[in-house]
Formats: sequence, structure tokens, C-alpha cells
Amino acid sequence: MTDTSLPTARFTSYSPATGKPLAEYPVEGPEQIAEAVHRARKASARWAALPAERRREHLLLWKRLLAASMDTVVAMVSAETGKLRGDAELEMILALEHLSWAARNAGRVLRRRRIRTGLLAVNQGATLVHRPLGVVGVIGPWNYPVFTPMGSIGYALAAGNAVVFKPSEYTPGTGALLAELFDAAVPEYAGLLTTVTGAAATGEALARSRVDKVAFTGSPGTARKVMAVCAESLTPLLAECGGKDAVIVAADADLDAAADAIVWGAMANAGQTCVGVERVYAVREVHQALCDKVVERARALRPGTGPDAAYGPMTMPGQAAVVERHVNEAVASGARAVLGGVEPVSEEGVNPVVLVDVPEHSVAMTQETFGPTVAINAVADLSEAVRRANASRYALGASVFTRNRRSGAEVASQLRSGMVSVNSVLSFAIVPALPFGGSGDSGFGRIHGEDGLRAFTAPQSVTVQRFAPPVNLTSFTAPAAAKERVVSLVRKLHERR
Repeated sequence: MTDTSLPTARFTSYSPATGKPLAEYPVEGPEQIAEAVHRARKASARWAALPAERRREHLLLWKRLLAASMDTVVAMVSAETGKLRGDAELEMILALEHLSWAARNAGRVLRRRRIRTGLLAVNQGATLVHRPLGVVGVIGPWNYPVFTPMGSIGYALAAGNAVVFKPSEYTPGTGALLAELFDAAVPEYAGLLTTVTGAAATGEALARSRVDKVAFTGSPGTARKVMAVCAESLTPLLAECGGKDAVIVAADADLDAAADAIVWGAMANAGQTCVGVERVYAVREVHQALCDKVVERARALRPGTGPDAAYGPMTMPGQAAVVERHVNEAVASGARAVLGGVEPVSEEGVNPVVLVDVPEHSVAMTQETFGPTVAINAVADLSEAVRRANASRYALGASVFTRNRRSGAEVASQLRSGMVSVNSVLSFAIVPALPFGGSGDSGFGRIHGEDGLRAFTAPQSVTVQRFAPPVNLTSFTAPAAAKERVVSLVRKLHERR
């Protein structure tokens, strides 16, 4: 990552639906980033000093203005990403739910707590408090330009931090609008949420700006570059890097419900979802029936922007080529396209593709496709399904379909993914109290829920001596015989327990 930006440089955002320019934005480099971080740090001191109840009130004012401005935000999201209005509205209501939860629960989750001290420190009182970090840099994605970064922005603000937000260069207007609405809702803290615009060089400058933490969403390759920059100053990093999510379908599953969920999970938002469905493992006795039902539903879907479209065009111009390459390579490796084919791209967008019998080494099974495609393979049993699902470098989300809830929970416990839905897809993302994140090439750290709030704090442990100890083990003046008695007593206690 190298900084090639100039202070006066500008870039243009374009409509994925029409290819026409939407607006121009500044390419902000190190000097502009440093100024934004400086302003944010000044604002953060006053914000962190507020009682949690006051921060809650301010954030709920922002939430209410976002809800009142939903039509404006949705229109911007649709224009910049190409997603249909319904998809943008779903993203917005999820973001509002999460912002509301973070604002209302931060005080409870992060309040000072008394801690039991144990036998050796019986003379001490202990407390734990989660303190704000200061300024958090958020580098957001283009596929969900409101919902995904809100998992970092909203929770970081609720935890008492300021935020400098670098949206994707494909969705700069959405990022700018979020900050504008915050300033309008909470004018006395204008600048607490600052948006900076640009491409990779701007993200590098933010990572190098000595913010107190960086929250990144994007590809594993870019995450490694951001991580290398953060390593220079030991800036902590939270990384969410996508997935290759699997669905496991048992022999007793409701196949209609499974097929309906698989098609939506794979095709919604043109498949551009980090926790979207990309792989399906169905036990052999129901594999064909499931495939038939998935194909029947997916065949009715059309990409585009018209009233009959099920999903919009691809946001990134080059992503359609990635989808086509994955499909072509899978078919060349022996897979069958039971819907769509080796030329899925049309003028309206990328048509639905359903693949079967896809070799596990195929890029369609090992790399994130991020398009309206799904691969459905047959397995002998649930154990084989779990092994194949866990074989991926990614470990973000997964789903299990079975009529036996106990069996579903058991399969879920065997999956390596950070999140699992039983008899639905992506449901974990709807629950604000649940942490969101994965491992492996899916990244590390968690947003959402209590873990998400704590992720943007520094825990501080405090002990206060209440009375002098009978034997001071941390003094050279303590009699040796008294120390030996304490050691003997504690040893015996632990030998018995």
C-alpha cells in the first residue's frame, strides 16, 4: 500500500446500474487524515467524559434522525451500490436495530464492576472498568455500506470513542451522509464521527495515523496489508474478511424451507454478502430433491433495476468477471451447471447459477465468489458434511437444516465457523446481542453484542488495599516462617479441591 494521493485530487463515484457518474469526492491523504484524527481526538475527550446515559441520549437522537432520513439514505445506498430499494431498506433497519442496542446497553455492559479477589488477596478490593480507547479508525466495505460499518461505528461511539470513517471508494456518498446526519443530530459534538474519502492510499493513511484501533472489513489480502501497516505502530486491528459459508441439509430437513433459504442466502444483494450462502452439503438421499427445489426457485429470479428484478447489478465492475471465472473453472473441473452456465453475465447483471458435483479443490469451493451462485454437493452423512464445511480457510458463518433441533445444535457445535443458524440463514446477524465474526481467512475479533462493545475499550483493573494482610507476601520484611505457613496452607487447599 503506497500513498499516491494529492491534497487537491478528486475521484468520481459511478452508478453500477447505469455507469454514469454520481458525484466527486476529495482523495484525502496523510495530512487530511492527521487533521481529522486530531479533531476527533479533541472531540473524544469531551465525549468520553459524558455519563453513559448522556451518550445514550445523543446516539438515540442520531438513530431517530437516521430513521426519519431513511428514504434519503436508502436512495444513496441504491445509487452507489446498485442494490434494489428493498435490499437497501433491509440494510437500514438492521443498522438501526444495532445502533439502538449499542446505545441502550453500553452503560450496563461497560460499567465498573466489583471482582472477587480470592484467598491470597482477601485484603484487597478489586474493580474492573472498560475505558474508551480514544479514536477508532473504521475502514468500511461497499456491499453493505451502512449496516456493516455501523457494527463498528455505532458500538465504538457507544463505548465512548470518536470515529474516523473511511468508506469504500465505491460508496463515499453513503459514508459522508452518515457523518452529516450525526452532526445534524448532535451538533454540540460535530466532528465526533468524521468521514474521509479516497481509495487504498487513504485507508493506508488512516491505518498509519496512530488511531487507537482500526476496524477493517474487506478481503483477506487487503486485511494483511492493513495489518502490516498497523504493526508498524502496534495499532490493534479488528478484521472481518468475508466467508465461504456452508449450509448443511440433513435427510429429515424441510426441503422447501431449506431451498427457499438457500436461494435467498445465495442470491440476495446479487450474492454480495460476506455471510451469504456459497456451499451446500446435502445428504445423498435428499440431494436431488433439494437441487430441484433450489433450481425451481432460482430460475424465477432476474437481475436488473426494473420492477421485476430480484436483485441488482454487481457493484464492482470487476466482480462479474470473478463470478464467471469461478463458474467456468468449476465446470471445466467436472461440475455441472444445472441452472445458468459458463456465461452468466448479461446486460442486466449476473444471472443465477446453481452448480452440482463441484470438486472440493475448485476455486468455486475454496475462494469467495461473492456473486449469485451456489454449489450443492452430495455427502454420505452429516459427519462428512461437517468435515467438508470445516475444510475451508474461511470460518465466518454456517447454517444447518434439520427437523431435529437437538441434532441441529449438535452439528452446529462441531462447525468451526464463528456463527451458525439452525433452520434459517444469516439469522445471527439480525440479533444485536450476538457477537459477529470468524477466524482463519474470515479475520479475527468481534463486532455486535457485548463483545462488540468491549472490543472498542481498554479494560483497566484496579485493586485497593482495605486492610493490612496478616502475612505480606509482597514484602521483604515478612518472616520466612510465616510465608512458609501460607504456602503450605494454600498448597493443601489446592491438593484437596
